[in-house]
Amino acid sequence: MANSKRTLFLKRRLRVRNKLRRVNAGRMRLSVHRSNKNISVQLIDDVNGVTLASASSLEKDLGVVGKNNIDAATKVGSAIAERAKKAGVEEAYFDRGGFLFHGKVKALADAAREGGLKI
Repeated sequence: MANSKRTLFLKRRLRVRNKLRRVNAGRMRLSVHRSNKNISVQLIDDVNGVTLASASSLEKDLGVVGKNNIDAATKVGSAIAERAKKAGVEEAYFDRGGFLFHGKVKALADAAREGGLKI
């Protein structure tokens, strides 16, 4: 029986998140969400259940409103690295969810690393 794309995505997301939780216990989680029109990222403290920082391509000051391309992902990645430093976070683990580590998701991670965030 063939699985739908959504079912495969959800299985992949749970597999990735559970593995990362076992390996990186106690660190902050950098969670990425990508839609057809936008890309967003959050820095989450799972122990306290609090979002420490976030960045999205919907923010007007980034200048990429409504765009979902590699340039937008790069700007969002550098913005989250800057905001994480303000929040006092130096390292986090990268939770790509069910998205493949390729293209926009990879560009976001690389920009966050260049911004000084250790992921």
